[in-house]
Amino acid sequence: MRTRQGTTNWWHFARHYLEMVVAMVVGMLVLGTVTHGVLTLMGVEFSAARHPELALLEMAFDMSVGMTVWMRLRGHSWPSALEMCGAMFAPALALVPLLRLDMIGPDSSMLLEHVLMLPLMFLVMLRRRHEYGA
Repeated sequence: MRTRQGTTNWWHFARHYLEMVVAMVVGMLVLGTVTHGVLTLMGVEFSAARHPELALLEMAFDMSVGMTVWMRLRGHSWPSALEMCGAMFAPALALVPLLRLDMIGPDSSMLLEHVLMLPLMFLVMLRRRHEYGA
């Protein structure tokens, strides 16, 4: 039987997870917009269809920055934040060889990157349950 305290702790854990997902989306939207705007002003063409590897890495970077800013504001250590960044970059790095071998296409790789990030992030959080409120 679960105690009220245990339920409260898991609610904090789940809330923290959702907050980090929102921070990732904000990072993706804000930094993605800035990056593409600056590249456009410089006359550099950057599209996921033509440069899927760069698009995957850029997405991981944008999301990592948003999440790291939020984690640091919440008082997490640099090692914890960098560990979470690893969960953002791991799918991108794993998908690049599959793209190069034409085993997956650019659209599939972007979708897979996002789908794989979420459970990896959850696993990193489970590893440090005490830090994330559970």
